[in-house]
Amino acid sequence: MNLAQFFWQGDALARGVALLLLVMSIATWVVILWKAWLLHRASRDVDRCIAVFWQSGNVEDATQKIRASDREVLVLPMVEATKLEASSTLAGAGGLETQLTRRLRNALHVSLAKLQHGQVLLATIGATAPFVGLLGTVWGIYHALIGIASAGQVTIDQISGPVGEALIMTAAGLAVAIPAVLAYNVLGRAVARIEGELEGFARDLRELVGHTSTPL
Repeated sequence: MNLAQFFWQGDALARGVALLLLVMSIATWVVILWKAWLLHRASRDVDRCIAVFWQSGNVEDATQKIRASDREVLVLPMVEATKLEASSTLAGAGGLETQLTRRLRNALHVSLAKLQHGQVLLATIGATAPFVGLLGTVWGIYHALIGIASAGQVTIDQISGPVGEALIMTAAGLAVAIPAVLAYNVLGRAVARIEGELEGFARDLRELVGHTSTPL
């Protein structure tokens, strides 16, 4: 029996489980390929932009160079956050140092959110796909046993065939979950490395601007 026959002989719940696993698998591989590409670009751009900043003569010059190199816009918001202005609103009530801390924190959070995008989906699929497959297996075995019981005389061949076909759903659930879990861990390490670079750069910016008498 091929997969098409296995799919069409099932009831609505079995087909729904199979389609859900298919959608989860497609979503997993789309996120994996997209995030691998994004993190590869981001890792190179962050290292390059941080080096460019410290090699520049002033912030304006660094901003122009970073704008041309920061394709994922991860470093540029933090550099632009150092351009402070006196304000009579609550945003400037704590002074320039407090304003700088808040602006850098907000810019850092925006950059980190871009890096983390998709990780929750991988974690969710990795955690739930085996149980979705198990649901399909249990439901398939239930219907297989009902069919066997109604057939009267039962042999091992009558049991092994339908039950074996139902267990395919468990295998499908694992096939969806394993890549998602592995990708979550591998990509998570890449995300953590870039986050560390950005957080260190934000602290350095705060120290640099905080020790000057006027905003950069």
